This record gives sequence, C-alpha cells and structure tokens, in this order.
Amino acid sequence: MTKDSVVVLMHDATLDRTTNGTGKLSDYTWAEVQKLQLKDRFGKLTPYHIPTLAQVIEWARGKTILNLDKKDVPAEITDKIIKEHKAGAFVMVTVHNAEQAKFYYQKDPNRMMSAFVKTKKALKEYEAAGIPWQNMIAYIGSENKPENKIMLDLLHQRKVKCMISAAPVYDKLVTEEQRAQAYREIFKSGADILESDLPVEVARAISMSSKK
Repeated sequence: MTKDSVVVLMHDATLDRTTNGTGKLSDYTWAEVQKLQLKDRFGKLTPYHIPTLAQVIEWARGKTILNLDKKDVPAEITDKIIKEHKAGAFVMVTVHNAEQAKFYYQKDPNRMMSAFVKTKKALKEYEAAGIPWQNMIAYIGSENKPENKIMLDLLHQRKVKCMISAAPVYDKLVTEEQRAQAYREIFKSGADILESDLPVEVARAISMSSKK
C-alpha cells in the first residue's frame, strides 16, 4: 500500500530492486509512485510504471488467473477489491495459515486459495477450520526434496494440486540446462504446479521433456 492507502501490484516492500525509486513504497504517495519507472530483471529501466491492483485485475480479465500474495494489505481490503471488480472467478489469494483461509472462505465460500500446507500439522488445521480442499491448491515449499513425498501423497489423496516455488532456489542456477533439469525433476517428483520467475524457460524445459 502507498502512503495514502492505494493498493498497487508490487513484490518488494522497497522500491530499489524493481524501480528507479529508493526506500519503502509505503513512504510514497500514489502520485509520487506514478512517476517511477520499472526495471526489467536485468536492472535496465523500462517505460513501464507500477500499476494499481485494480488496474491489474481489469487487465487480467479474460486473459489469465491472478494469485495475490498477502504483503502488507489487510485481507479485508483485498476481499473488498476483488468483490468490487466482480473478479472472484479469476483472482485467487495466497493464505499462510488456516485462520487466514477461514476469513476468505467465510467471506466467499467459492474463494480459491493458494494455501501454505508444508506440514501435517498445517493440513490438520485447515481441515479443523472446515476449509474444503476443493477451494485450494497447496504450496509445499521452495525445495524439491524427498521429504515432500509425505505431503504430496496426503494432499493428492485429497485431490489437491501441489505447488513448489522455483524462484528462491532453482531459478538462480547458473545455466539454462541446469535450471531446465531442476524444473523437470520437480514435476517428476509429483508436484503439479511450478511457480517461477522464468516461465518461458519452464515451458521450454517441459516441452523438451515431453519430446524425449
């Protein structure tokens, strides 16, 4: 959120990595934020600007599905924006625990969520909160490790699709072939969804795997 409470689409709490601004986003008004330019992943300045969440929702309509992480925006505000734009059919929300999931489920029993379900304890908490598994995909972590099989099996028994994030670890491997091998191994291990900052590379890796 900006200093004057405008909700924008931004990954970091600070501006330095992805824009030509410096410091915390929350120290800037929306009028000030609009003057900033976005950088590409190589740090090169682009002609593009930080959009509001409302703008992104309207851009996404009929094109794609959005998965909104929590960041510093209160759940009440995120829910309000989704409803104002009648975007429940294509905007899902990330929840980090059963309490957050219960809030969204009570607001809208059809709300789709990307839920952190990394442990058996977390799984039991979602079930105890009465959240239907059909309303969720499960985020199980950022590492492809043998221990994941326990959670993959438990979640697949409940017909839940499971996601691993490659961005913190495998996207950072040095060569494209190393990254491609890691992406293929993630799916081979049983994950259904891969979150990555390099989607074109992931698609290419999967395509090469299917041809083999």
